[in-house]
Amino acid sequence: MPNGKTVIVVMGVSGSGKTEIGKLLSEKLSRPFFDGDDFHPEANVKKMSSGHPLNDEDRKEWLIALNKLAVDHKHKGAIIACSALKKNYRSLLRAGMGNCMTFVYLDGSFELIKSRLEKRKGHFMPINLLQSQFDALEPPSKAIIVSIEETPVKIVKQIMKEL
Repeated sequence: MPNGKTVIVVMGVSGSGKTEIGKLLSEKLSRPFFDGDDFHPEANVKKMSSGHPLNDEDRKEWLIALNKLAVDHKHKGAIIACSALKKNYRSLLRAGMGNCMTFVYLDGSFELIKSRLEKRKGHFMPINLLQSQFDALEPPSKAIIVSIEETPVKIVKQIMKEL
């Protein structure tokens, strides 16, 4: 990949399509895919499942685990789906990575994402927490930014062009 950037973090609020886009990028780039949700401590899953948003302290252990994953794949490459809502979360994810990490921000309106979440079944984050994610979101200034209004295939093509 250009500029030695080997780990790609696909970020955005829940329902923006991080997993779907991440898996498609993984196939295109022949790099392993990791869903950040799989790395949440059980306490975080329980808290969100009960309708309570995570705070910065709740997310710290999770972000440290994802940073370790990224560092372990620094030279092999990987695609990681992770909300990475705040600038300080992205800084923690980037620790020890140098220029070997690229963020892809999946940008979409509250209404569009809410309509997607209403159709999604089996995820631990209830739809009533979506507003808390938008409230916490600090959109990145240094990222590949794509609108989620396009089809997943078009989104991946746009990302590939910008990589």
